[in-house]
Amino acid sequence: MPLPAWLDKRLHQARGSVPFRTYMEWVLHDPEHGAYGAGRLSIGPRGDFVTAPSLGPEFAALLAPQIARWLEDLPSGRLSLVETGPGEGSLAAQLAEVLSAGWPQLAKRLELVLVEPNEGMAERQRQRLKGCPLPLRWSSFAEMAAAPLTGVVLAHEVLDALAVERIERSGDHWRRQQVTLQEGTLRIVPGEPLEPEDQARLEPLGLLPLDPRRPPGWCSELHPGLAPWLAACAAALAHGRLLVIDYALEAWRYYAPQRSNGTLMAYRAQRASSDPLLEPGQWDLTAHLCIESVLEAADAAGWSFLGQRRQGEALLALGLAQRLHGLQQPQTAAAQATSPGRSEGLAELLARREALLRLVDPTALGDFRWLAFSRGEVSPAAGSSAELFLQEPGEGT
Repeated sequence: MPLPAWLDKRLHQARGSVPFRTYMEWVLHDPEHGAYGAGRLSIGPRGDFVTAPSLGPEFAALLAPQIARWLEDLPSGRLSLVETGPGEGSLAAQLAEVLSAGWPQLAKRLELVLVEPNEGMAERQRQRLKGCPLPLRWSSFAEMAAAPLTGVVLAHEVLDALAVERIERSGDHWRRQQVTLQEGTLRIVPGEPLEPEDQARLEPLGLLPLDPRRPPGWCSELHPGLAPWLAACAAALAHGRLLVIDYALEAWRYYAPQRSNGTLMAYRAQRASSDPLLEPGQWDLTAHLCIESVLEAADAAGWSFLGQRRQGEALLALGLAQRLHGLQQPQTAAAQATSPGRSEGLAELLARREALLRLVDPTALGDFRWLAFSRGEVSPAAGSSAELFLQEPGEGT
């Protein structure tokens, strides 16, 4: 594919080569040319990729009791539900509706705050959230830090879009990968060796000492964007909780020798590719999180780790099995299919059931990790089970 003129110009200005992290930041978040920055990507079954909220309202209905419980445990006064990187605005809209209907007293002192750095996506959110039942505003962590909030921050599939550092083994060194322009063609090549202080960070991840099972050319990702993001989020929240929901792996799995090309993937029009150089600015680029890297960065930023679950386990603890059972109660599928005028009801019932099953499919969305953190003094109310999703599946609601 021909190289976009804007990227050709940028690379020539950078003498033909930039770190992969810079390239990823450009093609995702540039306000004019980036896939997110320009609002080019579409989320949903008919879009570029699917997220849990894009499958329908079931995900928000299951998540809402946990959010409400956390909010109820916070001091009296104004509360905020903050969603970062809200995508199309579907989850924010769904949670606002569920919380307003199910917890009306709580909703009276609750505002919805969206943190969206990309104006293209913010415009899509404004359209989706017309008529939102909660007070609504857009803000930034820097703006909120001037008067830190009390509430809950939700980061659903947002940290995997932070630009990553790509490293590659080359001889006896780990080197940063560079994106270079060679005779009009983009290529990824090993750059300079990592500095000693950066090399030292690799040992806890199992990447040092060098292992012959990771031969020259073996590459993976580091996540330098996590620490500043978590620090900025902490500065914006005086008291409350942070829930990160994303693809994440333990370091021993993330950097396993057999995972020789890391986790970086490109998505567009429901297609996946391992080539991050395809049509720059047209594809989503995403890399899994390393759980140990998240926890280290969160601890340095002052977050207290509450625990984690796979999404399938979390949703079962929040009542997914009961919700599935409830869908079977009105009529059996066979009875609905033979009832005059009920074909549309059956289709809706089956679609809801399909959405619930996709949320817990261990080969897809069910393997997402939920990581919960707290900040400030939070004392759960007497008898409260504040961490519903951290209970064993089958307990709780």
